Amino acid sequence: MTRPLTVVTGGSRGIGAATCLRLAADGHDLVVGYVRDGAAAESVADGVRAAGGRAVTVRVDTSAEADVERLFDEAETRLGPVTGLVNNAAVTGPLGRLADARTADLRRVLDVNLLGTLLCSRRAARLMSARGGGAIVNVSSGAATLGSPGEYVHYAASKAGVDALTVGLSKELGEDGIRVNAVAPGLVDTDMHAAMGAPDRVRRMAPGIPLRRAGRAEEIAAAIAWLLSPDASYTTGTVLRVAGGR
Repeated sequence: MTRPLTVVTGGSRGIGAATCLRLAADGHDLVVGYVRDGAAAESVADGVRAAGGRAVTVRVDTSAEADVERLFDEAETRLGPVTGLVNNAAVTGPLGRLADARTADLRRVLDVNLLGTLLCSRRAARLMSARGGGAIVNVSSGAATLGSPGEYVHYAASKAGVDALTVGLSKELGEDGIRVNAVAPGLVDTDMHAAMGAPDRVRRMAPGIPLRRAGRAEEIAAAIAWLLSPDASYTTGTVLRVAGGR
């Protein structure tokens, strides 16, 4: 049987990296999209190869249409037909109240998190529709329903848009045999918290989670892998919350 080929944006670290390695273990070939750290992306690709899969890395800013087109062009030229997409690339911007946010930060969050997901999903839909099947998994956030006041309501708003996209696109592409779902992680222990200026955020927030701990990237990757798998063949338009009860 032909191995599935999955494109993962933001695949060089955190949830994206864990997803690439989990999918490789499940028999996928991978395109590891990254925006800055090529060495980290190559390390993930090496892990995919060690698990028996093929892998390439592609530098991509998902908010740039030309980059997205090149990402899929390289995937298809170098590895073959794309069967799956994980829209994982995202940014938060600095933590703080909306009243204090810079317009440039707001624009960047929306451009990467929502426009980038739209651009990647559009190209995937064009490719998959022509072939009669495929699967897309969007990485949303529990923030989409919690709102994240005082931290990043702009990020929460962008992820609420991803949820709406998931539901609408699943209905649009269902007749083409393409499933579209999302995973909504809660608090996850990755380096994203340090990047947003709050390296102790996981420690501070974990006691407020019903399971009393942050999630691990591997736990989110497991949910993504299930949604891409044949076991989820009748699942589409679903936002699967993986948030420790919050």
